[in-house]
Amino acid sequence: MTAAVVHALCTRTLRRLSGTLLAAALLALPTAQAQTLRIASAFDPQTMDPHALALLYHTRVAFQVYESLVGRDEKYQLEPALATAWQMNSPTSWRFTLRQGVKFHDGSPFTADDAVFSLERTLAPPSQRAFQLKGVKAVKKIDERTIEIQLEAPDAVLPEKLPFIGMMSKAWSERHGVMRAQDFNGKQETYTVRNAMGTGPFRLDSYQPDVALQLKRHASWWGWADAKRHGNLQEVRFVPIKSDATRLAALASGEVDLVLDPPFQDVNRLKADPRITLLQMPDIGQQYLTFDHAREELEFSDVKGKNPFKDLRVRRAVYHAINMPLIIDKVLRGQGTPTGAFLSTLVDGSPAELDRRLPYDPARARALLAEAGYPNGFSVTLDCVNVAWRENTCQAMSAMLTQVGIKTTLRSSPTNQFFPKLSQGTASFVEYGWTPIPDAWASLNALLRSHDRSGLGTFNAGRYSNPKLDVLIDQIRTEPDLTRRRAMVSTVLRLAAEDLPYIPLYRRTLNWAMSKKVSAVQWPSDSIELRWVRMQEARPAR
Repeated sequence: MTAAVVHALCTRTLRRLSGTLLAAALLALPTAQAQTLRIASAFDPQTMDPHALALLYHTRVAFQVYESLVGRDEKYQLEPALATAWQMNSPTSWRFTLRQGVKFHDGSPFTADDAVFSLERTLAPPSQRAFQLKGVKAVKKIDERTIEIQLEAPDAVLPEKLPFIGMMSKAWSERHGVMRAQDFNGKQETYTVRNAMGTGPFRLDSYQPDVALQLKRHASWWGWADAKRHGNLQEVRFVPIKSDATRLAALASGEVDLVLDPPFQDVNRLKADPRITLLQMPDIGQQYLTFDHAREELEFSDVKGKNPFKDLRVRRAVYHAINMPLIIDKVLRGQGTPTGAFLSTLVDGSPAELDRRLPYDPARARALLAEAGYPNGFSVTLDCVNVAWRENTCQAMSAMLTQVGIKTTLRSSPTNQFFPKLSQGTASFVEYGWTPIPDAWASLNALLRSHDRSGLGTFNAGRYSNPKLDVLIDQIRTEPDLTRRRAMVSTVLRLAAEDLPYIPLYRRTLNWAMSKKVSAVQWPSDSIELRWVRMQEARPAR
């Protein structure tokens, strides 16, 4: 594919704003005040249940309201949150000392009973956070200040798995019939979709899915006494605005103060705008293509009685067919880095040399397809979320694949239809992203471990299964020696690079565009912590 073709794909005319819903949301925004932050993003969190989803766009909103036992500081390092201390008191148990004086947003105290309940709720189906706690056998209250997490086998890095395991009020959950997580994939409507009861720095004031979400400062939050955690926000309003042009127009007009996902083609212009601060950081996460590895016959394809993606030669053909540097240059406007690794080198144990991609080689791709028995190629449907930068990238990849004989039809879906395809494993060929934590196990377990309902392979969207990798991944979870653990992580990633259950694509440059009156701390996970955000005080009129 020529640069001109890709350029044409990514510079197509923006869709006209249909308007009514977005216009209403923008008009409803409060008048600009020094301590009211208005945030726009292409994505809506979909639900406020902290255990129903494990997606970036949900996490960055729900975890302003909910807190975990363990958190992360400005440098993305572990720090105490609702637990002030923890220690391994036997090879298969950890004890956590709970912070005293913590209040839920309704004024009730956070207790050991709430912590035990929340961890048990996380572990129970249909929670999509259960994969983080694989290996936890039981949670026990020791006394009013202490809980114990009991394990099936030793786990030297358990605290690394506890951020984003939200602590809920047991009494509130009982009162509203939400003792189990919402079944998001089953489109279950529960009280936790539009309501929340956490201990975090902000409480939920109102939520209209796909319209707007309002947070207000939790004045009794324990962390306001700590100067390192001390922003000055009183209110925050999240507004989903799918149109790139409309998000930036809202920022330029002052209708919003912060855009979490400015379009790539506008980044250089925003850098030069004296009214705008642009925060940039390499993403610890990345994008992938993955395949249906499970079905004997590939759905959404013209191949009958076979699944081409079960053949490594076909998967390698897909890899060689994609000119990722060209896509980054033309579609992402340079705001990304091609990668051949399955996990960022910021993840412990990920070898730097795996970051090199296989070369773009369409002739080799055609030859591999012929060797696999598809000299004339085949057709397939590629699923992608309908957000502009991802949709444009998927369209460019579809054209490149079609050129080598894999006739690819792009199917774009809104988030509430797209994301269930990942955890349900219903797509034949799909593009999606993953944001790891610095410890590798949770990512390896979520993406590469054979899937089952106990919390293994939760986001293994292609239902890939490799018994050799399964054994290694399970051993990583229980290996106490960190040097050996890193070596095992490297072995898993090298084996995955050989077998290509996924095609690694690229890591974005994270960009946040904000008014000059806003200051914030940017994490490599693309999550914003509102507790640190400060806005300049309004000057009284004279």
